[in-house]
Amino acid sequence: MKVADWIQSRTIAFIDRHPKIQNVLSKFSPSVGSSDFMRWLGVDAKKNALSEATYFACLKKLSETMGKMPLHLYQNTDKGVVGQHNDELIKLLKARPNPYMTPSKFWSTVEMNRNHHGNAFVFLRWNKFRLDSMWIMPSEDVSVVVDDGGVFGQSDAIWYQYIDRQTGELYIFHSDDVLHFKTSTTFDGLTGASVQETLKSTIQGNLAAQDFITNLYENGVTARAVVQYTGDLSDDKQKRLIKGFEEFSSGTKNAGRMIPVPAGMQIQPLNLKLTDSQFFELKKYSALQVASAFGIKPNQINDYEKSSYRNSESQNLAFYTDTVLYIVKQYEEEITYKLLSTSKLKSGFFFKFNVSVILRTDAETQMKILTGYVQNGVKTPNEARALQDMPAHPDGDNLMANGNYIPLGDIGKQYERNGDDN
Repeated sequence: MKVADWIQSRTIAFIDRHPKIQNVLSKFSPSVGSSDFMRWLGVDAKKNALSEATYFACLKKLSETMGKMPLHLYQNTDKGVVGQHNDELIKLLKARPNPYMTPSKFWSTVEMNRNHHGNAFVFLRWNKFRLDSMWIMPSEDVSVVVDDGGVFGQSDAIWYQYIDRQTGELYIFHSDDVLHFKTSTTFDGLTGASVQETLKSTIQGNLAAQDFITNLYENGVTARAVVQYTGDLSDDKQKRLIKGFEEFSSGTKNAGRMIPVPAGMQIQPLNLKLTDSQFFELKKYSALQVASAFGIKPNQINDYEKSSYRNSESQNLAFYTDTVLYIVKQYEEEITYKLLSTSKLKSGFFFKFNVSVILRTDAETQMKILTGYVQNGVKTPNEARALQDMPAHPDGDNLMANGNYIPLGDIGKQYERNGDDN
């Protein structure tokens, strides 16, 4: 909840408990709950950037991408990288980070906050040395504090200040107890800037354009008009005349209806053609600007003007390498450092998201890839079957390779003869 929304809700609740105050306010103030009422209070009730279609689509795309990828725990050993499936941490992260969220919803919510507010904060609740649960804190209620004077007993330490909006209570958390994910737009490395702050004017322009189209539809796609008449009408009669014309001409229910015009009067429409002002071209250009700030490709916001099937596939791969890879790497580094103990870090443990789920191809291509892995000794048959959610086979744990393959340096040795030719 934003500060403006909080003030509005608390004020409305107070007025509801005092009918006398409500009666007094109703005589000289705007309606309670309206934007005019918020401005009367001195609170600027700005439009929510989420109502802008492109901005919302980009947030949705990135948050769902993070929610799709499962998180795994691995360990670097002498035999290579080994997956750890029985660790308590991975059980918590794969089952329920907290009692109210699934892992998919949890990480998608974190990513939504990271992009919309510039920073996402997750409180780690420990039970002695065991992680009990993970809770997403409202980004607007958290501030980063650098204790360069050692007030809290540790110089140059980072602390997180959280104010509970319900109780007003202040909490101070050490950086080890908070996962902090920020956008790439940062100038101090401690906090990130959101896209809505960076592209404030562009997003506000898109919202204004969206309101213009909405109002145009609400008025029955009817532009403004000039009423020509002979004579002199008072201000009151002019208002009554205009109101009568508007009742017949505005609104979708009146679209296409006849408008009665008194004798001696004439209606001259002021046509504003959207094509003349290049409205849709400018709106499309602004949408591409917002999408590029998020790292979203044109085909992902339904712009297929310069796309083909092959081009779209390349754009999806570019979306992973140009956009998702940096985000995932940041998540993995923060989670690994904050969730794992020093002994586990020294033992080679690390967290990693399975990005292959967003790079899946069609069934035929998947089969060719898996077949190549098995035939060339990269994966065992059981490892390939596991990727297809198939049960393991008793004889499927051995690596296989084509026996006809020989090293380049040994080519021709099979034709050499032992001993003399005589």
